[in-house]
Amino acid sequence: MSTILAEKILPTGQSLQIAQGDITLENVDAIVNAANEHLQHGGGVAWSIVRRGGDVIQDESDAWIAKHGLVPHSRPAWTSGGSLSARYVIHAVGPVWGDGDEDAKLAAAVTGSLRVADELGLSSIAFPAISTGIFGFPKERAAGIMLKSIKEYIEKETSTLKIIRLVLFDDATVEAFLGVWRMEN
Repeated sequence: MSTILAEKILPTGQSLQIAQGDITLENVDAIVNAANEHLQHGGGVAWSIVRRGGDVIQDESDAWIAKHGLVPHSRPAWTSGGSLSARYVIHAVGPVWGDGDEDAKLAAAVTGSLRVADELGLSSIAFPAISTGIFGFPKERAAGIMLKSIKEYIEKETSTLKIIRLVLFDDATVEAFLGVWRMEN
C-alpha cells in the first residue's frame, strides 16, 4: 500500500490524493497503466503491471487491439486486473515528449481514463505519472496538466469516483508533483 502524502476533498466530494508507492499494489477499483498505442507492455509501469498481474493482462490487451485497433490518447482501453488487487487496468496512452501537442494528449489520456472509470461504475482509481518515464514528459509540467485535468473533469461530469489517487514511485516525481500541488492548493 502506498503512503498518502497530500489529500484534498474537492467541492464535489471526491478525495484527490498524492501518494508514494507501487501502483501495482494499490487496493482500488482500477489502476491506470501508462501504455503505448499497441498495448505492448514491455517497459516501465506497463511491464510492472503485467509482471505482477499476470500474462492475462497482456493477452486481454492483445485481444483489445485485435478487436478495436490502436488505442488513441482520448479513448483508453481496459482489461481485467488479473491477479492485481485492482479489478481493472485502464490503459491510457500518454504522449511521447517531442511528438507535438503533448499537453493536449496528456490531458486527453487523463480525462479519457476518468471517463472509462465512470463507464465501468468505479469508485476509486489510481494514476501513475503518465509519460514522465521513458516517454520523457517533464514531471512538473505533467503534474500541472494531470491535476488540472482531474479537477476540470470532476467539476463538469457527474462521476461515480470517490477516490482519485496519483501514485508516484520515485522521490523526484513525488517532489515535482507535490511542488505543483502546493502552488495550486
